[in-house]
Amino acid sequence: MAKPYEPEKPDPIDFEMVRYYAARADEYDDWYLRRGRYSRGAIQDEAWRSDLQAATEWLGSQTYRGRIAELAAGTGWWSPILARAGQLTIYDAAPEPLAKAAARLTDAGLAADQEVRDAWSEPNRAVDGLFTGFWISHIDRARLDEFFALAMRWLHPGGLFAFIDSRQDSASGARDHQPPTDDVQIRHLNDGASFQVRKVFYEPGDLEFALRRAGFIEISVVTTERFFVLGSCRRPE
Repeated sequence: MAKPYEPEKPDPIDFEMVRYYAARADEYDDWYLRRGRYSRGAIQDEAWRSDLQAATEWLGSQTYRGRIAELAAGTGWWSPILARAGQLTIYDAAPEPLAKAAARLTDAGLAADQEVRDAWSEPNRAVDGLFTGFWISHIDRARLDEFFALAMRWLHPGGLFAFIDSRQDSASGARDHQPPTDDVQIRHLNDGASFQVRKVFYEPGDLEFALRRAGFIEISVVTTERFFVLGSCRRPE
């Protein structure tokens, strides 16, 4: 099994997030499916499922085609939608969730290339489409412009960049998770292990301005009723 990406001088929080998502791979879907510590009761869980369905339909409506790169793919919840739209490559800094994503695609009768690769690594090729799910909220506020410039470098002229991410809502995470303090949150696994994770709840307007600064066009950043922010834009021709 390939080793996870380890930068020469890692930011301690970024490095710990890789360890966290590697350790969380077997239980990550509990969040999407509202199982165990993530269940918040019938009313809250139904609101979550409604928003998740809205985000799923939104992603399915995006005009992806050709070669698509999914950065920080995790366990691949969104990967089947992308794999049906084009030739997908999934990337993640930790091999454990990436293996889950590959298995999810296989179970759906789909396939994608895969590579253990950090989302901050320079592009190794140009693609027609780029996607990130719940990655932007892990980016330090001081580095948001840097990442959007990197996203631009991934794309052919006219290429599509889209993302799904988190809005701040007390019912989004596990029952034993407290809100972030100074954009850092303590996360627990089912076995009680604790990790520090950067979690930044960007406002749609802030994301729109940052995408515009990076040079993107056709920018749209919208929200679901409660839980998600949905963004799309293109590299100019």
